[in-house]
Amino acid sequence: MNLPNKLTISRILLTFVFMFFLFSTWAWAKFFALIVFIIASLTDYFDGYTARKSGQITNFGKLMDPIADKILILAAFLAFVELRLIPAWMVVVIIMREFFITGVRLVAVSRGIVLSAEQGGKHKTVSQVVAIFLMLIFMVTKDAMDGMWNFTFEAWFRRLIFCIMFLVAVLTITSAVSFLKKNEKLLSG
Repeated sequence: MNLPNKLTISRILLTFVFMFFLFSTWAWAKFFALIVFIIASLTDYFDGYTARKSGQITNFGKLMDPIADKILILAAFLAFVELRLIPAWMVVVIIMREFFITGVRLVAVSRGIVLSAEQGGKHKTVSQVVAIFLMLIFMVTKDAMDGMWNFTFEAWFRRLIFCIMFLVAVLTITSAVSFLKKNEKLLSG
């Protein structure tokens, strides 16, 4: 197994470490969750960069890299629903988009067509990673300000998180619409 594929697998394994820290209640646990998320996100960049630079692009990597991304991002969003930071409907929008686009890609592959990622999908992914990062910052800040945290801070951060997640949901929907428009001939048969 080459280095890019090992980085991809490490992102999946780091998801479990991230979740462990995120749900831990001891001091600094949320900070460690943030660090693990940053490291996992960086493996996404470095696995692709290393594969392209060294000519180690494999079918395994093409398949598992986006799956590893989805595992990390969806795990974080589902955890945030469990922690009551975001409404479930926003995550359902994200999950529906991912399943639908993956289904279209599978139809394309069955016809011998490989659909590359579009700019809208890349923007969607960046917005999701930024949203997760900001929510983790919120949690770390709340833990760090333990005695000074008050209702005003809480309300302000929760409004900010809602607005960011609303933007993520909009980008998720618009990237799906753009993808479908570009590939409507494939869908119509």
